[in-house]
Amino acid sequence: MSGSRRVSAFLFAVAVVLVVPIGAADTAIKFTDVKLKNGLRVIVSEDHSAPTFSIAVTYNVGSADEKVRRTGFAHLFEHMMFKGSENVGPGEHFTLVFNNGGNMNGTTNNDRTLYFETLPANQLDLALFLESDRMKSLDITKANLDNQRNAVQEERRLGLDNQPYGNTYERIDEQAYDNPAYKHSVIGSMDDLNAASVDDVATFFKTYYAPNNAVLSIVGDVDTKRTLALIEKYFGPISRQPQPKRPDLAEPPHTAERRSTIEDSLARLPQVDIAWITPPAGTPDFDALDVVSWVLSSGRSARLNQVVVREKQLAVFASANNPDKRGPGLFQVSAQVAPGKSPADVEAALLEEVEKVKTGPIHDWEIDKAHNNGVRQQAAAMTSTLQRAIQLGEYALFYDNPNLVNTRAATYEKVTAADVQRVARKYLTAQNRSVVITLPKTAAAGAPTGGAE
Repeated sequence: MSGSRRVSAFLFAVAVVLVVPIGAADTAIKFTDVKLKNGLRVIVSEDHSAPTFSIAVTYNVGSADEKVRRTGFAHLFEHMMFKGSENVGPGEHFTLVFNNGGNMNGTTNNDRTLYFETLPANQLDLALFLESDRMKSLDITKANLDNQRNAVQEERRLGLDNQPYGNTYERIDEQAYDNPAYKHSVIGSMDDLNAASVDDVATFFKTYYAPNNAVLSIVGDVDTKRTLALIEKYFGPISRQPQPKRPDLAEPPHTAERRSTIEDSLARLPQVDIAWITPPAGTPDFDALDVVSWVLSSGRSARLNQVVVREKQLAVFASANNPDKRGPGLFQVSAQVAPGKSPADVEAALLEEVEKVKTGPIHDWEIDKAHNNGVRQQAAAMTSTLQRAIQLGEYALFYDNPNLVNTRAATYEKVTAADVQRVARKYLTAQNRSVVITLPKTAAAGAPTGGAE
C-alpha cells in the first residue's frame, strides 16, 4: 500500500498489526500503529533529522472521570506518578532523565493524563524502562500521598485562589455545565483533595493506569523494528485490567441564560466572560466554530479587537476561544473592561459582534485568514517530535484516528462563510449562554461601573 508501513516481523510480539492510511503528499507523517496483546496501543514514527526522540504515554483518564466529592483526583495522581515505583526511587525519574540530557513533564486535562519525555536517541531503553516501571508498580504510600496532596493544594493556591480572575474560570465551568463531568476544575477542590485516601489512590491506579487504557507514541531518531521489540520487552508483561467505563459526557439542553457576578479582591479591572455550550471537538460544527473564533479574535485585524478595543475603547483586550473537548465544549468570549467603562456596555458590544457574525457579511479575506490560521496552527504543532508524539497519541485515544495529524489542517479549508453563520446562529444563542461578570472587590463596593485604575 502506497505510503503505508507494515511490521510483519513483529507479528509474534503484537496482537494486532494495523496498516495506517497515509496522505499522498511526500510530507505526510508516516507511522506504525499496533497493539500489544495486553491492549497497549503503540504508535512509532521515525524522524532521523536530529539524534533525539520523544515519547508520550497518554492515559485515558482526566478530570471528567472523577467521582462526585473526589474532584482533582486525576491531577493529584499525575503527581503521584513521579513518587517512585518498584525499581525507581522517589524523584529518581526526574534525575535519570535530566542527567541523561533529556527533559520531561506530565499534564492533566478534562479528558486525558499525559506523561512525556524527550531524550537523546541512545536513551530509548531508559525511557521505556521508566514509563513501564511506573505503569506496573507505582509506589502508593500514605507519605507519598500526603506529600503530593500538599503540592497540589499549593498549586491550586498559586494558580487559582491567589491569581486575579482565577475563581472566574472555575465559576464559568460550574455555571455553564449541568453534567458533573465538566462542571468542576481539573485541579479540584481543597475539601475533595483532603478527603483522598490511600485506598482511593490504589483503586484509581488499578482502574485507569493499565496498558489497555493507554496509548504509547514515540517519534524521532528510532528504528521501528527495534523500538517495537523493546516496547514488547518492557510493556508486554504488564497485565491488562477490566476496561474502565468512560463517563457520559452528554449535556442536557439549556433553556435560559445563566448569569452571575463575583467579586475578586485580586482583580484590578472588571472582566466579562460569556460562554456557550458547543459540540465536541472533531466534528464539522466544531471546526466551523473554530473559524468563528478566529473571525472574532485572531490578530489585530479581527472584529473584537478592531471594534470593542480600538474603535469603541471599551476594553483593554477582547478575545474568543473554542477549546477542544471530547464532550460538549465551551465557546468563550472574554473582555477586560477599560478603566471608567461599564461591564454592561462591554457585554453589549461583545454580543453585538457575535450577532454580526450571524447576520452580516463574512468577508472573503476573513475566511482566507481563518483557513491560513488553521493550517498554520497544525503546521506549528508538527514542528517538534514531542508535539507530533502528543498529537498522535491524543488523536488515537480521542478519535481512534492518529492519521488526523495529516488531515486536520485540510478540514479548516472546507469551512465556508455559510458554515460560519450557520453554527453561530445554532450555538451562540441567548438560552445557551452563560455570563460571568467579575468585579474588583474594592470597586464593587464603591464604583460599580469600573474605573479601578
